Amino acid sequence: MRRNAPSIGIDFGTSNTVVAVAEPGEAARVLRFTHGADELTTYISALCYWQEGVRGVNTIRHDGGPWAVDAFLTGTSGLRFIQSFKSFAASSAFRDTRIFGTKMTFEDLLAAFLATVRKHFDVDPASGRLIMGRPVRFAGGNPDPALAMARYGAALERLGVQQADYVYEPVGAAFFYARALEKDATVLVADFGGGTSDFSVLRFEHGAKGRTARPLGHAGIGIAGDTFDYRFLDHVVSPVLGKHSHYSSFGKVLPIPAHFFANFARWNHLSMMKANGDLKELRDLLRFSDRREALEKFIEIVEYDLGFALYRAVSDAKRALSAQAETTFAFKEGGVDISARVTRAEFESWIADDIRRIAETVDQALATARTDAKAIDKVFLTGGTSFIPAIRKLFADRFGEDRLVSGDQFESIAAGLALIGGEADLAPWRAE
Repeated sequence: MRRNAPSIGIDFGTSNTVVAVAEPGEAARVLRFTHGADELTTYISALCYWQEGVRGVNTIRHDGGPWAVDAFLTGTSGLRFIQSFKSFAASSAFRDTRIFGTKMTFEDLLAAFLATVRKHFDVDPASGRLIMGRPVRFAGGNPDPALAMARYGAALERLGVQQADYVYEPVGAAFFYARALEKDATVLVADFGGGTSDFSVLRFEHGAKGRTARPLGHAGIGIAGDTFDYRFLDHVVSPVLGKHSHYSSFGKVLPIPAHFFANFARWNHLSMMKANGDLKELRDLLRFSDRREALEKFIEIVEYDLGFALYRAVSDAKRALSAQAETTFAFKEGGVDISARVTRAEFESWIADDIRRIAETVDQALATARTDAKAIDKVFLTGGTSFIPAIRKLFADRFGEDRLVSGDQFESIAAGLALIGGEADLAPWRAE
């Protein structure tokens, strides 16, 4: 690494990835990339693999971000689309997946994804001091953070990165926010991602050596934006597509298996139904169903890869409910036409248990910090889910509206990570 090299912050998220660079002594600059006519900063955390035939030999190709979505939506041959694979980082049960007969480990997937980040952002992670964000608690039922960090390191080595530092994602957001602090403060950062919600309590102080920080406590939970999407789909969309319907078999009336509708947890899981046998089984059940028209809509969504458009409609409805008391959910693609009036009160009832568990996790963060709500001077909310009124109300009720602060919902973590890379001593910032 050259002297006075820049620091590079990568916020690799479950849903999106953001990259920032900070030259020595300068402010962080969030990098942009051009996709079509759009200049963007958020890069979808997705991969798409396909095969190309050259002189009779099939070669596996791939791309990431919005180019992966483009390939998936426009492809006419066999494709393998992978999204939210960060959720498997700490899972010992996930060893590998097969893509066109080739074994791919998590390290393979992450290295391939980061290579597309390097290409489209035009930044080399090995060219500077790399600071990678990581969640306080990885997703999954029994996550192994040491395994996740080993996998991250192995993937980065393939890109030529010999040394990377890891910082909790909410700590990156805290550092970004702390630039505006004019006096000593104890800060709670709440970072709501796609797969996890993470909370960190830090103490910032000003002294003769400038601003110092002490991490006091952290906690996290595998409930976030993706969970809320699934709750919405489960209550609004799945019933229209045949959930709770039945079929006849050998004189018995049986419920349509619930595992079909569990695929709505991720939109790309719907496309996998064509390869794992679920679609064939669903077609077989259609003949004996008491709600044929509903299941036909479900089959069309899977058959014509309408999952991405469906999730965009859900995101639009969620966004509308953050600004108004009710909205109309509307999805119309091909022969599928779903419309439903949804109130904010209904949505909040669907996510009430999730909100309760998030509140318990905030309590855990305060407990590990050995502090209480009264001692928190500021609460910094970041991530798209922080716009949901029920989330904001949770923090306003506990800490007071006057102590809540919001920054850039998608760029603050990456910018903070890049700024941390410019610190002479990284010890206070490194993840435990």
